[in-house]
Amino acid sequence: MSGDMNLTRADVASWDETDSLASFRDEFLLPDGVVYFDGNSLGALPRKTPERVRALVEDEWGQDLIRSWNQHEWIHFPRRVGDQVASLIGAKPGEVIAADTTSINLFKLLAAGVQLRPERRVIVSEKENFPSDLYIAQGLAGLTGTHELRLVDRSELQAAIDDDVAIVSLTHVDFRTGELHDMASLTKHAHAHGATILWDLSHSGGALPVRLNNAGADFAVGCGYKYLNGGPGAPAYLFVAERHQDDIQPPLSGWMGHEAPFAFDTDFRPAPGIERQLCGTPSVLAMAALEVGVEILTRADIDRVREKSQRMGDLFLQLVDEQCDGLGLTAACPRDSEARGSQVSLRHAESYPIMQALVARGVIGDFRSPDVLRFGLTPLYLRFVDVWDGVATLKEILETEAFRRPEFQNRQLVT
Repeated sequence: MSGDMNLTRADVASWDETDSLASFRDEFLLPDGVVYFDGNSLGALPRKTPERVRALVEDEWGQDLIRSWNQHEWIHFPRRVGDQVASLIGAKPGEVIAADTTSINLFKLLAAGVQLRPERRVIVSEKENFPSDLYIAQGLAGLTGTHELRLVDRSELQAAIDDDVAIVSLTHVDFRTGELHDMASLTKHAHAHGATILWDLSHSGGALPVRLNNAGADFAVGCGYKYLNGGPGAPAYLFVAERHQDDIQPPLSGWMGHEAPFAFDTDFRPAPGIERQLCGTPSVLAMAALEVGVEILTRADIDRVREKSQRMGDLFLQLVDEQCDGLGLTAACPRDSEARGSQVSLRHAESYPIMQALVARGVIGDFRSPDVLRFGLTPLYLRFVDVWDGVATLKEILETEAFRRPEFQNRQLVT
């Protein structure tokens, strides 16, 4: 971001003309008249997904029926997609598997972490972690009856990681504020105290460079429906560092994680490597859609994606400062783009109705309790001019107080 004052819309539009990622926008179906800032909750639809799913339904399932497990290699979806995801998050082939949901995978790997440190009884996380991650940890601690979930403020994390800790569970990018953890530093600190560490990459995988192996991470999970553009409820993925894979006895020992699933043995024998983390039958339709989204990202330079994301975030904040001064907004995200994930978060006392008014005007972001307006930055299909138009609409809504209209006051179930 140049920090130039007195930018015009034409200035910003010119940046799109020289954007090396601009051609990727054509790979997505985007509604006319919509500026989409919610790809960090649900990614846009890739153009190839409907045809891929149609072909699978009509040709593979419809014509080849159950033969498709072999003939069309449905059985290899989890490993094949996992290897593609591995290339996006700094892992090796064979260290990532696509399966289940983020929450289920988190349970598997939290259980693995305490299993690897049987003499320890503490799980550490931060109070502002994504609530589902905390609920899963609470559930595991309640199930074992012997473990404690230690929740601390972000500033207290290092002090909380001591020699009683079995596993540390953190989300790489804070879902509300977008603040980015230093993965390498915290991983090193956890290891210095003999603990393992689990990273939730749901708000970073596919949006910024993640280097799990360079950081020495033990475990990671992530979802497929945000930056990976896999569709609503898309399968998630999990990472287990190669050095741990054969030491883990899966807590959910389903048939697909068996050494020989179709031997139908009475006793469970875990498969070697990452496959033992599978549980039930993969959702083939969902896996096919996810693979389309992931494949697009494997063709993008993730460093360029990050550079554009940072520049867009800087532009967004600059325009808010210049155009919305005195209108009640404050930054909830770091202003330093190196410390910020691929989102801009703002606070306002009337955040919920403001976001509803924005959505009604075709500027789609989301609200996060208690007072956060969240704008996801997805560089493969968002343009710099979209940022300009989004902030201009925000300014108009605030100045006219359009958000006070009755229809914007009623809280919907999904916010």
